[in-house]
Amino acid sequence: MSKSLRRVAVIGGVRTPFCRSGTLYEDLSNLDLMTAALSGLVSRYGLEGQHIDEVAGGAVMTHSKDWNLAREAVLGTQLAPSTPGITLMQACGTSLQAAMGISAKIAVGQIDSGIAVGSDTTSDAPIVFSKKFAKRLIEANKKKTTMEKLKVLAGTKPGDLVPQPPASTEPRTGLTMGQHCELMAKNWHVGREEQDKLAYESHNKATAAYGSGYMDDLLVPHAGVFRDNNVRGDMELGKLAELKTVFDKSDAGTLTAANSTPLTDGAAAILLGSEDWAREQGLEVKAYLVDAQHIGNDFVSGDGLLMAPTIAVAKLLKRNGLTLQDFDFYEIHEAFAAQVLATLKAWEDADYCRDVLGADAPLGSIDRSKLNVKGSSIAVGHPFAATGARIMANLAKLLDENGGKGRGLISICTAGGMGVAAILEGAKAG
Repeated sequence: MSKSLRRVAVIGGVRTPFCRSGTLYEDLSNLDLMTAALSGLVSRYGLEGQHIDEVAGGAVMTHSKDWNLAREAVLGTQLAPSTPGITLMQACGTSLQAAMGISAKIAVGQIDSGIAVGSDTTSDAPIVFSKKFAKRLIEANKKKTTMEKLKVLAGTKPGDLVPQPPASTEPRTGLTMGQHCELMAKNWHVGREEQDKLAYESHNKATAAYGSGYMDDLLVPHAGVFRDNNVRGDMELGKLAELKTVFDKSDAGTLTAANSTPLTDGAAAILLGSEDWAREQGLEVKAYLVDAQHIGNDFVSGDGLLMAPTIAVAKLLKRNGLTLQDFDFYEIHEAFAAQVLATLKAWEDADYCRDVLGADAPLGSIDRSKLNVKGSSIAVGHPFAATGARIMANLAKLLDENGGKGRGLISICTAGGMGVAAILEGAKAG
């Protein structure tokens, strides 16, 4: 028996302040941060003691101890212990992907409520040893006496003890994300000056958002931190041009530490539900999740590692009968300024839109005054798995403050050549 789909209400979200790696959160784990974000959400929306049908999310930089991360975080909050936790990972799209899965279940009536959450800490990155030394440790652990254990470890060489940090390169290419983005910048002729300008604008917008009080109800202070510690209100555009490039150090390089998002620690969570559930809880609906899309691209053959969102957005537009210009807000994740700018140029390029997106004509340009109006990842930071929930919460608030009217587009690039995109509408749209 078929059922009509229900609308998915975006009730709101919160996040911890984001901190640069190795600074104020350096002693915290993924579980600490995720629990903090979830607890903040529970407190903000009065969910103490309540059962939520599903909590889904995860982290990208994980230890083996993080295998049940979402469930353990739930148990660290005041949610009812009956609330289940599902741990998943889709690189930088993790918490938006979690929101997509929860929303699909709400839409078909399988569940009534859910929380999408993501956390990441590069301060607590997993460090492992060589396979040879790891095998020795496992074998030594099997032995019963100290002498037997020492005998197994006796052949260990100094080189075996050198720690191996997590790989930061794409397994298929051996290039880092920054190196891939340098290739995209060259391919799309994205210059250093326009990258620096976008980064400068991101910091200015985020600074203004703090100054106006906009950020107040989006943040839950944690560990004595009350605001993102990467936002620079005193940034000078002229000084950005003096910085050295970091991924291509030749004269052809354009990506710097300033026009790239920093390694960041933090967590974010977003509350979703059916309209009936929200009404029963006495919770205001800020927006509705209309549709979402994720997809991969052939970045190995040259499409560009971070260009998959262009495809995801094109599919969303076609399925919903919309144009790229039919939006009041655009939230494009700033992994790198060059990635945002390459995406915008690709949508305007007739050949790319025809050959890659399968579009009869270019998607066209957007009104840049509607892009990342409160700043984005370059300024506030990018704890990988948390970014989707941060952006969705921010966009829902923007739509709510827009009188509940309007439409917003989310676009997030991820490692592995994937893109995740979503459309939100204000609660009073239409």
